[in-house]
Amino acid sequence: MVARGVRWIEAFGSFLDFAARACGSAPSAVVHRFGEVVWQFEQVAVKSLPIVLGAGLSVGLVTWLQTHRLLVTHGAESTLPSFLAVAVLVEIGPALAGLLVASRMGAGLAAELGSMVLNEEIDARIVLGADPVPTLVAPRAIACALAVPLLTVIIDASALLGSLMAELAAGKSSTVLFCNRALLFLRLSDVVPATLKTAVFGLLVALVACWTGLNADRTTEAVGHAAIRGVVRANLVVFAANVVMVPCIQVLTQ
Repeated sequence: MVARGVRWIEAFGSFLDFAARACGSAPSAVVHRFGEVVWQFEQVAVKSLPIVLGAGLSVGLVTWLQTHRLLVTHGAESTLPSFLAVAVLVEIGPALAGLLVASRMGAGLAAELGSMVLNEEIDARIVLGADPVPTLVAPRAIACALAVPLLTVIIDASALLGSLMAELAAGKSSTVLFCNRALLFLRLSDVVPATLKTAVFGLLVALVACWTGLNADRTTEAVGHAAIRGVVRANLVVFAANVVMVPCIQVLTQ
């Protein structure tokens, strides 16, 4: 048990050093590897649009259906757009965006870099003087950090659109009335920090997934295990970051 605890501490220290080097390499990666950053941004943002749009519409529809029934029972149907918009824009949308990217890119990045370790591409890069942290990790971290806030906005919009469609189909409000009520309780000081915090989610997801892939063993089975660990670790780090950041944001915005 003690030996396992020591290994965990060593691994955590190794990850912190890895994360510091990757973040320190980010400015130079933007300048010298801008094309790679753009290509990785496309992999994260553009190719995630189908699942993001589907998830947002589903969340909006289901949340409206579940909440509408309860509020009608208590005579508070008119408050539904207000509470739904707050829940989606402040918490559900950002958390869902982080988890979707963690699930998709956590496996993808870990498996990609794990395969490069298996094929000795990482060793070849090191021999040629191309450190994998600034050349491989930093562009992916930047791309994820930039893409997740954009995906959050798309999820928020699609979720509100889904709830509006449900309201028009089965509710009593018009489009104008729904939109006015949706904005009733919202403040920019709540929505903007909730959206921007997802950049931290994206950064942590990329760092954890890349670190997991680079530390995989050189077997095909290990690459598969790295993909699984990448998903699990990326999702856990999103939950942990959300728990830490939300109280800090509330204190700063009060």
